[in-house]
Amino acid sequence: MTLEIHDSASKTQRAFEPRVPGRASIYLCGATVQGAPHIGHLRSALAFDVLTRWLTRSGYQVTTVRNVTDIDDKILAKSAEAGWEWWAWAYRFEREFSDAYRALGVLPPTYEPRATGHITDMIDLISTIIDRGHAYVGDPGNVYFDVRSLPTYGSLTRQDIGHMSVDEEEAEADKRDPHDFALWKAPKEGEPDTASWDSPWGRGRPGWHIECSAMAGRYLGDAFDIHGGGIDLRFPHHENEQAQSHAAGRDFAKYWMHNAWVTVDGEKMSKSLGNSLVVSEILKTVSAPILRFALTTVHYRSTVAFSSTTVSEATSNWERLSGFLSRAAETVGEADADRVAALSADELPTEFREAMDDDLNVSVAMAVIHDHVTKANVALGARDDVAVADAQLTIRAMLDVLGLDPRSEQWRGSADSSNSDALAVLVEDVLSRRAQARADKDWPLADSLRDTLAEAGIIVEDSTAGVRWHVKENS
Repeated sequence: MTLEIHDSASKTQRAFEPRVPGRASIYLCGATVQGAPHIGHLRSALAFDVLTRWLTRSGYQVTTVRNVTDIDDKILAKSAEAGWEWWAWAYRFEREFSDAYRALGVLPPTYEPRATGHITDMIDLISTIIDRGHAYVGDPGNVYFDVRSLPTYGSLTRQDIGHMSVDEEEAEADKRDPHDFALWKAPKEGEPDTASWDSPWGRGRPGWHIECSAMAGRYLGDAFDIHGGGIDLRFPHHENEQAQSHAAGRDFAKYWMHNAWVTVDGEKMSKSLGNSLVVSEILKTVSAPILRFALTTVHYRSTVAFSSTTVSEATSNWERLSGFLSRAAETVGEADADRVAALSADELPTEFREAMDDDLNVSVAMAVIHDHVTKANVALGARDDVAVADAQLTIRAMLDVLGLDPRSEQWRGSADSSNSDALAVLVEDVLSRRAQARADKDWPLADSLRDTLAEAGIIVEDSTAGVRWHVKENS
């Protein structure tokens, strides 16, 4: 089976056919470093981290570009309010984003360009768009994209210009049409001189949309495979990126992928609701692998409902997986990390491959992993060391695709505590003996082992995804 992905532009699931055989190129809209990273930001980074891992495991040479927007209206406004230099404010939060990416095991991109490092690329691109008749200079030196000059404008989000919303904050008097958007902005009163650059249209700074088009072109060329980002960026950001790139004669992205947002206690996460959850704060009470588990194991196009229940379920799953792998390592020795990394997609279980090739269906992929853990626990109980060793290797490779291998360098020793590791080993030992009793149809023994766990406050749940357990909460 070939990888198929949901293309947001066509709203269909399409076979992934890269522009260059054997290579995959991805542009991901990264952080606008105006404030601290929250779990909504990391949801997007994690979704495309899984894509990168799966493409790599499938044999592609992957090039990823994740930009840093370090100059825009909000950065200027917030830094001024806080009494900071705008560039120092941006760098502060760029570092916080980097820390959050590392904490949650997001692989570093091939390139991570800053917008301020590519002003000349933006000026060149704007000049091309003007020369091709798709942009005009306003007063006093603003440059706007003429949306009505491009017949295909609106094609990404399938909207007609007449029905598009207008950003009232950008209702500048020198626009020909309220839907036109800024490619270059003349300085506003009160803005620092350091936040503007020389250009053919006077000093100013780039518009938000032109930044990504310029950086994508610099590192991936006029045409690349996948453009990704959060669903909230589809309009106007991604629509405008595509329009200005096409206007400049660039093919731009072949596929568009968008991840859904995060809800917190049933409400869409937003600063206006006061429930944005900053990653650094969450990590004070939730361990990094469990936070990654909670955000990663929901299909990227489905909403993550983040709550204490979500964290509890992620903890239970993590303890089950890490418990088995700990016992396997103690019984048959640690699987070689190079072998784990070298196992190709074709060498992984068919059901897992099919799930991942089906638009990265991580929910089904996790069910496959749990099924293999259940069978491996039976092998542990039966002292079938060959089966245990094979299972350890395969399970770790599958988990690595999701960035969730508990025995990896990233997560080794990063469980909630040594006590939870010890508990997981003990519980998994009892569960493996229970699984063997069930396989032998020794129901009295199986029930007795479950009762033993219940008396110790361990709740066992049998499901189609395998056996799961968690510690009973005190009432």
